[in-house]
Amino acid sequence: MSQQHPENTGHGTKDRAQYGLCAGLVLLGAYVLFDASRIGAVSSSNDPVGPKPMPILLGVLLLVVAVLYAMDVARGGSGEAEEGEDVDLSTSVDWRTIGLLIASFALNAVLIEPLGWVISGALLFWGSAFALGNRHHVRGLAAGVALSLITFYVFAIGLGVNLPAGILQGIL
Repeated sequence: MSQQHPENTGHGTKDRAQYGLCAGLVLLGAYVLFDASRIGAVSSSNDPVGPKPMPILLGVLLLVVAVLYAMDVARGGSGEAEEGEDVDLSTSVDWRTIGLLIASFALNAVLIEPLGWVISGALLFWGSAFALGNRHHVRGLAAGVALSLITFYVFAIGLGVNLPAGILQGIL
């Protein structure tokens, strides 16, 4: 459940930022309900219920969570700080790793149309593995090629979604 926040014991001070999150949940729930109310009545013999109940249920659940969370905050509850199992929270952010990951994703976004998913995906997987510490470059690239080929065919055959083939059009 929730822990007592040190500021809430004896001083009467509440963590007001938590109420902001509650308000955000209320706004999101209200928007989902409003948007669901604009869905027209659609039913068929295959789906007698239609698409309307699911977003209504989601909106109501968001409102319920917001109310329960606000009640918990009002009673003095607060989230427990992340302790991390194997992470030293006193160390700084590894900006090099983050930069390499961003570069891998940006390179994929630029190369996916001209080169196709298999090549750009292989570079994405290899670049991500490199950024996260893999130093076996050939093995990492081979794993990237295998993963991108597998995802290419899973999307194409299993899901019916065609990923760009790029320069390998006609070969794949």
